[in-house]
Amino acid sequence: MAIIFIIIALIFISYLYYNYDPLGYKIFPKCPFYSLTEIYCPGCGSQRAAHKLLQGHILDGFKHNFLIVLLVAVLLYDASIKLIKIIFNRTVKNLLHDSKTTYAILIVIILFWILRNINLYPFTILAP
Repeated sequence: MAIIFIIIALIFISYLYYNYDPLGYKIFPKCPFYSLTEIYCPGCGSQRAAHKLLQGHILDGFKHNFLIVLLVAVLLYDASIKLIKIIFNRTVKNLLHDSKTTYAILIVIILFWILRNINLYPFTILAP
């Protein structure tokens, strides 16, 4: 039952982000961290990126938040591991469950967070 609810929620959210640009509608929440500090968090620009990606504008989507590339890679990797287990009934070691991978991803996120807030070229490219 929970899987059905998750699928319905994902379809609904995808529908919203496909049809409505987050910049033009107040139904989409603004980043509370940026609203309080005027510092970009690692997630800033993700809603606009999701909208552009769903519209098929891949490069524009990545320009709003380059970290989406990492998110997509992690989700595709995790889904492929699960599909291998379901289809071939084989257990494959999931590198995402390794602490070194977790620390590496955390370091990438923290570096992205710091670098996107430096107001000098080329770091301004990282800002949403």
